[in-house]
Amino acid sequence: MNRHLYHYTIAGILFTAIAGTLLHFAYEYSMENPLVAMFAPVNESTWEHMKLVFFPSFLYMIAGWPFFMRSYPSYFQAYMTGLFTGTISMVIIFYTYTGIWGNHCLILNILTFLASVIITFSLSYQLVIQNCHLLPLPLLIFLVVLFMICFFSFTFSPPEIAIFDTFRAK
Repeated sequence: MNRHLYHYTIAGILFTAIAGTLLHFAYEYSMENPLVAMFAPVNESTWEHMKLVFFPSFLYMIAGWPFFMRSYPSYFQAYMTGLFTGTISMVIIFYTYTGIWGNHCLILNILTFLASVIITFSLSYQLVIQNCHLLPLPLLIFLVVLFMICFFSFTFSPPEIAIFDTFRAK
């Protein structure tokens, strides 16, 4: 086990948990700045809350790339795979527990966010250590760009489907 990568991964979990929590309130505190809206949730929808995992994790992973790319050639692909898995897991966990329980609550929403962050970084770490390339680089780059375009455009013009509906914590 590489201690530097391990500690970097643990720090990534903490960074993303803290940055995501702060990002949750950024739009309101920015007096509804449209630029901030592109990266921070503008409402309580599941879609908007995916930004809490995606953007801080993406920023953290990109910042680490120059330090780990030589030692770990699979770093970028592994961390981007973890990023997508963790972001999507937020939706899966939320709709699974609300489907079973029949409702949602603030504590479980917070735990869903934290679980998604842990999934993001623990999967990324394991894929880097195993030198795994689950998804080809062109597909990962396409997905990053697609996610960002969707986050940016759906913030201002969301489709009328359930994932974009605003929920209130109970």
